[in-house]
Amino acid sequence: MKQFVKTKEFWILLMLIALSMIISSRTNVFFRPDNIIDLVKNNVVLGILALGMTLVIITGGMDVSVGAVIAVITVIIGKFMVNYGGNLFSTFFVAIASGVIIGGITGILVGYAKIPPIVVTLGTMSIINGLMFYYTNGTWINDIPQWFIDYGKITLFKIPGGDESLIGVPMQIIIFIVMAVFTWFILRYTLIGRAVYAIGSNPVSAMRVGISLERTLTFVYAYMGFMAGIAAVVHTSIMRQVDPNAFTGFELQVIAAVVIGGTSVTGGSGSVFGTILGVLFLSVLNNGLILTHIPTFWQKIIISIIIIITVSIDVIQRKRIERNLPKVDVEI
Repeated sequence: MKQFVKTKEFWILLMLIALSMIISSRTNVFFRPDNIIDLVKNNVVLGILALGMTLVIITGGMDVSVGAVIAVITVIIGKFMVNYGGNLFSTFFVAIASGVIIGGITGILVGYAKIPPIVVTLGTMSIINGLMFYYTNGTWINDIPQWFIDYGKITLFKIPGGDESLIGVPMQIIIFIVMAVFTWFILRYTLIGRAVYAIGSNPVSAMRVGISLERTLTFVYAYMGFMAGIAAVVHTSIMRQVDPNAFTGFELQVIAAVVIGGTSVTGGSGSVFGTILGVLFLSVLNNGLILTHIPTFWQKIIISIIIIITVSIDVIQRKRIERNLPKVDVEI
């Protein structure tokens, strides 16, 4: 417990609890089970993308194309289901394959071609958005098959609701939990997870101990694409239609959730638990603004201020640690 108190996650958890208490004092609906379920369900897409972004930022990179990638995958699977029917397995396969291919190309450019991630992902975002809007002309896809709509309505594990009835946990939340556990396992117990942290901490030292910078970065961006594919299916199952414009600017929220969750923008540190707390913090903030009838444009202002404060604290702490490190002068 003493070790947990010293972590970033502990302070994020305190901020989340404080924010929840403030909102609940303004409205008595906030802690109702149905509101909590809706709050989490409406933000599972953000959560799934943030899990993938966690790996990217831990390596010291940044993926600003995530909004464009998930948007184009929703268009791909929407057209696939409308034109070819398909089934749940084939829809997931098409979505994941599309995401992994796009992410893999980004990873190859970052890892093997040594192009800065921000440059690659900015270019990818522009290319994808241009091609997508040329193909769709901004038109929505509404003829989603009924079998997929029914799939999106599946609920499990009935729990007591706010009006003495039972409410189910939507399968979209279950998918988010599974993806969170899977990502945690990769970072905690696999060699590739250790390589992700090593590269973010010190890429030169990581290469000296035999870690492949190129393969690791390719995996990380391909994994981001994998998560975008899962998130695209989840989003479409919730909305039951496809809007090519739905994720414009969404990358800010994804990056904000990860950074607020304690992942260092300079790389080398971060956790799945912290990212989940960051997602919950943004979700509670947005939900609280709605319940208290505060204009939602304040969300962007508040998020931006929180990001600046979080990054500033992280940089200050790192500089303080570096100053306290013992320095050894070697004379030749």
